[in-house]
Amino acid sequence: MFSSRSTTVAFAARSTETPVGEVLPVALTGRLMVPSQDEYDCAAHEMTAETARITCFVRPRNGDRIIAYLQHIGRVEGIVKALTADGFTIAIMGTERKREKLAAQLAWIAKRHALGLPEDRRHDRLTPRNPRADLMLSDGNIVPCRIIDLSLSGAAVETDIRPAMGSNVRLGNMAGRIVRHFMEGVAIEFDAVQSRDALIEFL
Repeated sequence: MFSSRSTTVAFAARSTETPVGEVLPVALTGRLMVPSQDEYDCAAHEMTAETARITCFVRPRNGDRIIAYLQHIGRVEGIVKALTADGFTIAIMGTERKREKLAAQLAWIAKRHALGLPEDRRHDRLTPRNPRADLMLSDGNIVPCRIIDLSLSGAAVETDIRPAMGSNVRLGNMAGRIVRHFMEGVAIEFDAVQSRDALIEFL
């Protein structure tokens, strides 16, 4: 869904335990949805597990609830707390466990950038303009899902269903298998590398 070329991360030496309130200066691109359910490109800056500054074309109102799908992070929910010259700031919503996970993700992004480590991905992630999709399970049942992350070799989708690891699924016309569970959903590895034409319905 996203390309690592648009990520900028600053990192300084820090302890293994990263405080959830510590500011890690990052710029992560993504898509966000406002209360009207319209979606826009965005970027998150100066992000912690509690707050983030968002730059975006849209100007929501204070108190609005937004949902963002950010590069390397996935789904983030927040409440608009203040408007800025180029966007707005949000207070991130989530359980203590989710905040700890987000703090660890941000720390790893910064560390990986500082060490010059490559992306652990075989293909660039693409941004779906049509993230809503249907996931067909191995028993033939179809469940709605939302595409978080999409590439020629796989996808991450948000869904309440957790099919068993290794089970066969179909996302649109693309067959694959479940290779990972995470908090918001599952990761799918396609049975074959797809052509970009095969992803057109989502792009």
